[in-house]
Order: sequence, then structure tokens, then C-alpha cells
Amino acid sequence: MNSNPPVDAIGADLSGDVVAQNSTLHRKIGWQGAFWVASGVPALVLFSIGAIAATVGKPSWMVWMISIAFGFIQAFTYAEIAGLFPHKSGGASVYGAVAWVRYSKFIAPVSVWCNWFAWSPVLAIGSGLAAGYILSALFAPDAVINTWQITLLDLSFIKTDLALRINATFILGAAVLMSVFAVQHGGILRSARVTMILGITALIPLMLIGLIPILTGDVPQVNFFPMAPLSYDAAGNVVDGVWGIEGWKLMAGGLFIAAWSTYGFETSVCYTREFKNPKTDTFKAIFYSGLLCIAVFTLVPIAFQAHLGLGQLVTPAVVDAAGTTVTPAVYSGMLAPEIYSGMGVASALSDMAGGGKIIGNVMVIMLVLALLLSIMTSMAGSSRTLYQASVDGWLPKYLSKVNEHGAPTPAMWTDLCFNLLLLLLSDYVFVLAASNVGYIIFNFLNLNSGWIHRLDRPNWMRPYKAPTILLAAGGVLSFVNLALMGFGADIWGEGTLMTGLIFGALIIPVFIYRHYVQDKGQFPKAMLEDMHIADEAGVSSRAGILPYVALVAGVVVVYVFHHLG
Repeated sequence: MNSNPPVDAIGADLSGDVVAQNSTLHRKIGWQGAFWVASGVPALVLFSIGAIAATVGKPSWMVWMISIAFGFIQAFTYAEIAGLFPHKSGGASVYGAVAWVRYSKFIAPVSVWCNWFAWSPVLAIGSGLAAGYILSALFAPDAVINTWQITLLDLSFIKTDLALRINATFILGAAVLMSVFAVQHGGILRSARVTMILGITALIPLMLIGLIPILTGDVPQVNFFPMAPLSYDAAGNVVDGVWGIEGWKLMAGGLFIAAWSTYGFETSVCYTREFKNPKTDTFKAIFYSGLLCIAVFTLVPIAFQAHLGLGQLVTPAVVDAAGTTVTPAVYSGMLAPEIYSGMGVASALSDMAGGGKIIGNVMVIMLVLALLLSIMTSMAGSSRTLYQASVDGWLPKYLSKVNEHGAPTPAMWTDLCFNLLLLLLSDYVFVLAASNVGYIIFNFLNLNSGWIHRLDRPNWMRPYKAPTILLAAGGVLSFVNLALMGFGADIWGEGTLMTGLIFGALIIPVFIYRHYVQDKGQFPKAMLEDMHIADEAGVSSRAGILPYVALVAGVVVVYVFHHLG
């Protein structure tokens, strides 16, 4: 029988100096507030629904169902580890870093960094899509405002046709970003109120879109079956593929990029530090956010595919004498180029509602609001990740400041400037895929932090304790995610995996600067107390060699599946 008395996590973490050091963000919301802030996650279906459909083909609807099921299972681990640290902001990556820091100073900041650079591009991609929706609704595709462009830098050495450019999408998208920044500047309570209004307005079209085909019975079987991977014959015509290595590679790539959207509701635990009652609010926030996401990520892709169908060849590709493609082939349906880029998704979805141009434009406006909601969600979550990472000693000190409303404005400005740069990029799908490499790394580290916390903090009372079978399932899925990344990431561009890994490694020099230059090799006092690095009753490194074994196994999985693909 264990002689150590149970340690109340809230009592342990909210004592004495910790409160003095961390009482900067304000406790003003309940789980409902976090639910509405996280309600922007369902709108993330708009970011990659077209790209997945145009790449995977008929099985794309199944990709979304499998992916949200994975995300829901994983959420139970995040709910448990978030409850252990009710005074900390920044989300699951920060809670996971607490587990890893006892085993390596350098692995813990990788978790936080990868979570940030995975979530932050929502700002650029969402504002770019919103700008594209607005421009498409107001002007013809060949109008000057939609075609002018100034190329600043050719990046084709990373991916074909990738460049930094200024066009109308960038200018309008930048205006959208600045508007969201102004709202967030007022703190979490104002953000929660605005997102509740946006959430109610923006989720209506998504739910209607998902329900219309079911209510009308307009779900043509030919658009879904046979569920064969996408393929083309020698002439470029669409044909049913076979489930060989290339077919499974497409499926893996679809599941890889869908995870960026479907796993995202874990952001609802990012606001634990701002909950009025973190003991009960943490689990409720992530559970109810998960149920909402299951509905949207299941129904909307089915409706989308039912309406558009797979598509057929419209204009064959033009090839020169050397066999180089001069003009790519053009397809209809889900394979249309504007569906892949995402810019035509709003028009396709609004057509489903019927009612002519007026109803269509109303739907486009509501979908723009849905994108604004996702941007609000991302800026609130990613800026708090930067803030907490600075407080804990991972990132530069200037990020740990907040304004009079309790909003982490230096972190928000950093987010804004980074995303204005991303907004200049010509291919948002590549940005999404490369950033998702970081998201998969973050998920791997944090899903494994669940069992590390169980071993190292066995006597801590948990506001919510996940069933052991779900904790174990999350650990297994962490390796499944790595396999999907290694196998399928590069279908979104040959340099996708390497670009994401290189960006993930950038945290090492940043951390070295903060820890060894700014802090002279010492962690902040509050962080030492929070993370329980020193030997003390109830906390020890019981996991032993197992975390290192998990890391090595993870590297092997990525290497093997990448070479298999």
C-alpha cells in the first residue's frame, strides 16, 4: 500500500510563490467560454477539404471520419494532463513539456515550439482564404483585381511554383488579421464573447451544409463507391486506382493533413489558466468541443462530396516536345484547381444551399465569418503558447508580458508578423502541410507525456483521470501519426517533410539563447516550482529509460515509412 498521501494538483500548483509569479492572465471564463473560443476549430474543415478531396478521391470522406475518431481518442489524454496544471496557460504542449523536461532540457521546448508553429499558420491561411472568398464573390475570376501580382522572391527550390508575392489576397488578408488582433487585444473575456457571436453565426452554415443532403436524400452512391484511390490513365482521364503502395500513400497523406484540422479542438484546454473552476471546466471544455467537431467533420465532407462528385477531365494537359507539362490538365468536381487551393470551396458549398445568387452570397459571408472564427481561435491559443513558453524559460523574455486586459500582446504581435510573412506565400496547402509536420511531432510528445506523468506523478489527484485503455490508445496513435507523416507528407510537395523538420529544429538555437544567454543556464524560479524538476515527495523520474526508447522508436518509424513511401 502506498504510504505517500495524495497530492492535490491544484493545491500544489497554486501555492505561494507560484501564484505570485503567474497571476497575470485573468480567471474570467467557464468551460462555455473555452468551448466558444475553440468553436473555430470546425471551420478548419474549410482549409483542407478541397485539397484532400482533390488528392485522395472517393475515400476522402472516410479520411475525415477516421481522423476525427483518432482526435477524439487522443483528447482524453490531453484532458488529464491539463488538469494537472490548472494555473498554466499555453495548452497541451506546455503540460506535456512538464513531463519531458525531467529527461531532457531540449525535448520539452520542441513540444511547445512545434505546437506553436503548427497552429500559428491558421492566421495566414484563414485570412488568405477569407480574402479569396470575398474577392471571388465580388469579382470575376479574370478581373484585374484577381489577377495582378508582384513576385518578391522565387522559392521553387523548395516546391515547384512556390513564391513570395503581393496581390489583392495578401492586402485584404492582412486587413482581416489586423481586425482580429484588435478584438484579441481586449483579453480573453472579450474574445470569448465575440467568438460566441461568431460561432453561432458561422456554425449555422456548416451544420446546414452537412444536413441538407441527408434531409433531401441527395447522396449519389456513385460519388462514394467503389471506394478506390484516385488514379489517372495515360490520357489523363480519371479512373479508379488500386490499393497498392501508391493508393495507401494517398490515404496516409490525406489522414496526415486532416489531422491538422480534426485534432485541433485540443486547443480548448489552452485556457486552463483562465478558467474560473479548472477542476471541472477542463474536461467539459474538451469533451463538448470534441462532440461538435465529430458532427462537423463527419457531415460536411460527406455533403461536399455528394454535391461535387469526383470530377472528370475538362481540358487535357499541354506538353512540349521534351515531355514537360506547359499547362496542367483541368478537371471538374472535386478535382477542380480552385477546390484544391481552397478558394472555390465557399462557392461550391453555397451552391448546395440553392436559392440563387443572393442566398449564395449570404452563405459566402457566413463562411467568411467561420474563417474569422478559426483565426480568433488560433490567435488566442498560439499567442498563449508563446506567452507560457516565455514564462517557463523556453522562448525570449519579451514574450512573457501582458497588457492591462491580461492579453499577451507581445506574443500576439509576434504571431501577426510571422503570419504576414506566410500570407505572402503563393501556396497555402504547402504551408498547411509543412506546419502539420510540427503538429504531428507535438502530438507524439504530448500523447506520450500522458503515461510519463502517470509514472512520475502517481499520487497526484487528477480532476479528470482518463481510462487507462484510452491513455494507452493515445500512445499507440502517437506512433500511427508518425507513420502517416513519414509515409504521406511528401504527396503535398517533395520538400514538405524536410521543411517541417528543419523549422521544428529552429527551437534549439532559440532555446540556447534564452536559457544560456538570457538566463545564464538557470530556469526561472516559477518554472522550477511548476515543473517539479528537483527531487521531492510525490514526484520522481520513475519512467526511467522508457521516454528515450519512445523517442528512438518514433525516429525509426518516420525513417522507415518515409523510405517505404
